[in-house]
Amino acid sequence: MMFAWKRKSVLPGFGLTFGYAVFYLSLMVLIPLSALIFRTAGMTGAEFIATVTSPRVLASYRVTFGAAFLAASVNALFGTLLAWVLVRYRFPGRRLIDALVDLPFALPTAVVGIALAAVYSANGWVGSLLEPLGLKVAYRPAGIVIAMIIISLPFVVRTLQPVIEDIERETEEAAVCLGANRWQTFRLVLLPSLVPSILTGFALAFARSLGEYGSVIFIAGNMPMVSEITSLMIITKLEQFNYSGAAAIASVMLAASFAVLLLINLLQRWSRRYAEA
Repeated sequence: MMFAWKRKSVLPGFGLTFGYAVFYLSLMVLIPLSALIFRTAGMTGAEFIATVTSPRVLASYRVTFGAAFLAASVNALFGTLLAWVLVRYRFPGRRLIDALVDLPFALPTAVVGIALAAVYSANGWVGSLLEPLGLKVAYRPAGIVIAMIIISLPFVVRTLQPVIEDIERETEEAAVCLGANRWQTFRLVLLPSLVPSILTGFALAFARSLGEYGSVIFIAGNMPMVSEITSLMIITKLEQFNYSGAAAIASVMLAASFAVLLLINLLQRWSRRYAEA
């Protein structure tokens, strides 16, 4: 029996493949992250707390997490609408729009930041129209939110598209035949199937926005206590040769990223159980 199982296996045995997997994961992920944690070992507890809770660093947390939450929330709404339109309707230019959704994956993030700074600056195409109204986007937290919306949009759309494709139109038609209006059909029939994927897309967009640097740095303005993101604080510490301080702030962001990833895994497990039910 064991011999027959081994003959059917395409890859080598479990022990060998598992060993390679653990070695590769350790080399690429675990060892660098462990070095980050060990770098903070030279700091006392008081020094670590003082570094990660200084007023300027706390302000960068508020900007980073607040902008990431707003960007993920906007994408959760409009990304759902965009995914629905791309799946359910056929219209000229649909394939082009569908391809543009993936553009943030391929485009260097610095290009996005430079383009946004040019468009939303005081003399830019959009900024010149907003400035007389007292609306300033470039070099303000609003610019950070817009940059994060752009780079995290694909995560919501691509998460929802397969789910929407699996929803049979007959369920909507049955609801209409039973007397449900459009709002009732959406709220009672469609939304329960979409909520797990919307939450997963939101968490992915939030996690992606937390770690964004290239597209944000050019439009943020980088004003301390106003529009300075946490990634820039880490770079600033490194430029000051304060490696322990940079590692301390980075470890806080690492813990936040792990928490978000754990939430994503729990949401995905929940969505699978919901689909099976």
